Amino acid sequence: MDELIERFLHRLAAQRGYSANTLRAYGTDLSAFAAFLTSRGHDLAGATVHDVRGFLASLQLRGLSRSTLARHTASVRSFYRFLLQEGVIRSNPMSALRSPRREQKLPAFLTIAEVDRLLDAPDLGAWKGRRDAAMLETLYGAGLRVSEMVGLNHPDVDSSTGMLRVRGKGKKERIVPVGQCAVAAIRRYLSDWRDGPPRRDPDALFVNARQGRRLTSRSPGRMMRAYCLRIGLDTRLSPHALRHSFATHMLTNGADLRSVQELLGHENLSTTQIYTHLTHEHLKKTYERAHPRA
Repeated sequence: MDELIERFLHRLAAQRGYSANTLRAYGTDLSAFAAFLTSRGHDLAGATVHDVRGFLASLQLRGLSRSTLARHTASVRSFYRFLLQEGVIRSNPMSALRSPRREQKLPAFLTIAEVDRLLDAPDLGAWKGRRDAAMLETLYGAGLRVSEMVGLNHPDVDSSTGMLRVRGKGKKERIVPVGQCAVAAIRRYLSDWRDGPPRRDPDALFVNARQGRRLTSRSPGRMMRAYCLRIGLDTRLSPHALRHSFATHMLTNGADLRSVQELLGHENLSTTQIYTHLTHEHLKKTYERAHPRA
């Protein structure tokens, strides 16, 4: 079974361009499913829809969210589709099973005033502060995912036009504006290195302070928590909140949904539509606060 899972993950990477994080999640989900089948004395070929339902029920008893349950279901469903194509099985137990509905959680976002406080937090007198300011400005200025931001290379920034070449999910590239504030912050970060580390990754735009290597996707999260703590914002906010803030502020200020979809690199418009709920919530709260008969 482990060999089949490895073959499946290899195909997802080669044909679908899935990220390392997604592949890791799928691998974890399928290993848990394989262990569950073994505990029941079953294998993949002999599994039934009752086994799959039992597996999902066991996850639910652990208190996992609906979104996590939906991801496990998607992992197993994709895996069985692969097994059917490979001729390993003759019938698919997932065909009679519906995916659980995902929770409609509204993503956290910052107000414009909070964004301004956050962007002003780094100390521009130090190399690390200049780097952090450039990262925060880039995340908010272009609405990037953290993985997209740490994946930027020097040639991806066109400072003359204020545009970025971004490699998104599935290795899809898009060209997006980033704004002059972010461009100025990137220029300041690159032109005044002084106490910065020796560059060991010459292509990477953002590098770590010790070794000069490309940042990992975890580093911006630690940076965000430190600045939120310093200025009194919720320390549970992640860098992704700046992406949510970007989309919310764009829509609140009149941008159309299709344009925001393209800027964010969403494949489906339905993914972008969650931000209309955010803007509606904002308008409702403003109404309730300001209208005398609310």
